[in-house]
Amino acid sequence: MRTAFRRSLQDASGALGEALSHEGGSIDPTTLGQELWAVAKVVDANPTLRRNLADPSREGADKAALAERLLGGKVGAGALHVAKAVVAQRWPEAGDVVSALQRFGVDAVLESAQRHGRLDQVEDELFRFGRIVNGTPELQAALSDRRAEVGAKATLVDQLLAGKVAPESVLLARQSVAGTRGTRFDRALEAFLEQAAERQQQVTATVISAVPLTQEQHDKLIAVLSSQYGRQVHANVVVDPEVVGGIKIEIGEEVLDGTVSTRLADVRRRMTA
Repeated sequence: MRTAFRRSLQDASGALGEALSHEGGSIDPTTLGQELWAVAKVVDANPTLRRNLADPSREGADKAALAERLLGGKVGAGALHVAKAVVAQRWPEAGDVVSALQRFGVDAVLESAQRHGRLDQVEDELFRFGRIVNGTPELQAALSDRRAEVGAKATLVDQLLAGKVAPESVLLARQSVAGTRGTRFDRALEAFLEQAAERQQQVTATVISAVPLTQEQHDKLIAVLSSQYGRQVHANVVVDPEVVGGIKIEIGEEVLDGTVSTRLADVRRRMTA
C-alpha cells in the first residue's frame, strides 16, 4: 500500500471507531458498512464530485461541508461522520476517496463478525468461496464478467452462500463481485482477507496438503508457525491429492514447499539436465 495513501487512511480511521462506538455501539456495523459502500458507489460514478471531494487545494473542512450537504439525511449519522473524515484528508489520487470509503465499509462488516465471535469463520468462508470460484471456470467467468449486471452476480452469490455461511461472509462476497475500485473479484477477496487478518493482528498462511490435517496436526502447525513469525497465524488448509504427500505453506510472498510432488519434479529435472 502506498505510503501517502496509508497515512491519510490512518488519519481518517479514528472516525470509523467513533461511529461504531457512538451511543454505546448502537449503530449496526453491517448497516454502516453497506452505507459506506453506497456512498463510495455514488462518488465513483460522478467524476466531477470525485475530483471536488479529493481536491488537495480545498480545505478539509470545506470538503467535509460539501459531503454533509450532499449526504445529510440520506445516510445514517455514522456513515456521514466517516465520509466527512475521509474527504477531509489529502489523498494522492482522486480515486483514493472511493477506495478509502470501500475499505472502511469492509472494516465495519468485519467489526460485526468480530462482535459476534465469528471473524475466524468469515475468514475461512471467504477463502473457501474464492477457491471454489477459481476452481470452477463457469462460475469464475460469471462472477468476474465486468459486463454482467451487478444485481445478477449478487443474486448468484446469494444462491451459493445465503443461509450456509455467516451473514458477513455473504455481504463481503456480494461486495467483491460488485467490484471494488479497479480491483478484480479475486483480488478484492484477497484484500478483504488481509483486512480480517490485520484486525486480529494475525498472519495468514495457506497450507496445501494431500490429505486433511488432524486437529492435533493443525494445532501443532499453528504453534510452530506462530512461534517462527512472532505473531498468531491463521491457517487456511487446502486439500490437494496431487501433492502426493507432505505440505506446502504460503505466507505472503514466502513459500515453504515440502511436498512429495515438488521433490519428485526436482529429481526429474536433475535427471534430464
